[in-house]
Amino acid sequence: MSLVSSDHKAVARRYLWSGLGFLFFGGLLALLIRWQWALPGQPVPGLAWALPESRGALTPPAYTAVFTMHGLIMIFFAVTPLLFGALGHFVLPLAIGARGLAFPRLSSLGFWVYAVGGALVLASFAVRLGPASAGWTAYPPLSTPAFTPGLGQTLVTVAVLCAAASAFLYGLNFVVTVVRCRAPGMTWGRLPLTVWGLFFASVLNVLFVPVLAAATALLLMDRLLGTQFFVAGAAAVGGGGDPVVYQHLFWLFGHPEVYILILPAWGMVGDFVAFFSRKPAHGYRLTAGAMGVVTALSGLVYAHHLFTSGMAPVLGRAFMVLTLLISLPAEVMFLNWLMTLWRGSVRLTAPMLAALGTMGVFGLGGITGLALGAVATDVPLHGTLWVVGHFHLTMGAASFLAVFAGLYFWFPKMYGRAMHEGLAKAHVLSSAVLFLGVFGGQLAAGYAGQLRRLYDPYQYTYLKHLLPLNQWTTVFAFLLGAAQLLFVVNLVWTLRRGRVAEPNPWHVGTLEWTCAPSPPPEWNFHSAPVVLRGPHALSQPEVLARLGRDWIGQAEVLPEAAVEGADAERTDTGRVSTVGGAT
Repeated sequence: MSLVSSDHKAVARRYLWSGLGFLFFGGLLALLIRWQWALPGQPVPGLAWALPESRGALTPPAYTAVFTMHGLIMIFFAVTPLLFGALGHFVLPLAIGARGLAFPRLSSLGFWVYAVGGALVLASFAVRLGPASAGWTAYPPLSTPAFTPGLGQTLVTVAVLCAAASAFLYGLNFVVTVVRCRAPGMTWGRLPLTVWGLFFASVLNVLFVPVLAAATALLLMDRLLGTQFFVAGAAAVGGGGDPVVYQHLFWLFGHPEVYILILPAWGMVGDFVAFFSRKPAHGYRLTAGAMGVVTALSGLVYAHHLFTSGMAPVLGRAFMVLTLLISLPAEVMFLNWLMTLWRGSVRLTAPMLAALGTMGVFGLGGITGLALGAVATDVPLHGTLWVVGHFHLTMGAASFLAVFAGLYFWFPKMYGRAMHEGLAKAHVLSSAVLFLGVFGGQLAAGYAGQLRRLYDPYQYTYLKHLLPLNQWTTVFAFLLGAAQLLFVVNLVWTLRRGRVAEPNPWHVGTLEWTCAPSPPPEWNFHSAPVVLRGPHALSQPEVLARLGRDWIGQAEVLPEAAVEGADAERTDTGRVSTVGGAT
């Protein structure tokens, strides 16, 4: 793997390994949180070297730093880079028939900016007073020097700026690539749904990541230069600023970020459900349109995160209505997926199982989110683990399963070797079930009143009865961590001794599988494909009769005899041939 190449496939591999590394690290931090909730104040085996003063037990400051860094790492340095940096960089140009990204060097620059941010995150664990500990949202005044002194919080703030810059660069690159670099014949109505998801999410990156960068830059100035953009009260001099302004800026990015992560997942689910049901995607245009509606509405619903911040009731009502409205396009997509599955010839491959798992956990996460979109129910639930469970189902579990669906699907194209299907299925199934156990337990604890961010919840008498629930949830969490070893073993074995993959192991017609070798050369295609149809030309009787298979490539031309025969048959029945039309 070249470290200097600007080829989008080399950049994707760099993001893949970096993202998997941070996913592993962030997962270990999550297990520390679960340990504390199951065995509060008890030493963690093997952690005495890091916390010698407490003999390996998490102290309240260490616990606060752990849950802060877990959230930051997972969102900015693990899941987002895996979805966009790895899968997006690799798949998007191939799927639209492009020779590469519109700005190849910009993508390479984006990775190195991200790498600098990742290095700062790791360095923050080694400085005096430890890493950031103001929560992953970095709300002031908690994130000001008065409450989080030391270099760690500053380093992590700069790291978030780096991650934001990287996301903006590849977001801009993806948008321009889809608009300007599509192969001849690749109309908007012939794009794979995965490309639609990546495109809409990249539009959100371009629009809203600068808002995060602005808020983070102002916060950094408050820490280093003595400005008072977000400093108020007794700590302010000469009037000061307003910490709630930061919350508005953060969530103006933060809620679109939910859709930035889930839109590519929705696109992959739409494609995989069609591919492995051997049917054209039901309501293709409706699905793409629903993703567009979500994209348009995503910046108008952010303030439901601020229902408990003292917002005026009239504003709360408006944002509540908008929040409930944005769930309707998601329901349209979900129904389209179910209709695609209905009476399909379903093949339960590893990517298909992961796509079905994504549907399940996201469906549960969406339903539990309705209670947070309404003011009356959000007020009692907002500070509880209900929010954590909902958030992890929608952004964590759904995105995680979608990442692995994509990896299992495109790994043969990326490395030319096929992963072990049995291990992949075991990994996906165990992960999906255990996700429901872990985050379902959090929903139950939150509904019972357990607050977020508590070091020891059982100091409160009314929460003591939740200890057994949290212990069982912790067991599920550790089993979930152990289940990821199946993926690690599968990955290492495949790279070392895996069998050479077939040119088109999934028997689908998209350009990356039908027009590019595995793995693809530097310029992807030996000759530019000319697209004739959509991505889901599956189980068409005409194709089956002429080619003896239930799929046809997007750029594949039926033999002349087949076309003439099809025309004659359709003429006999008074119908017009549509061979080569968009799906």
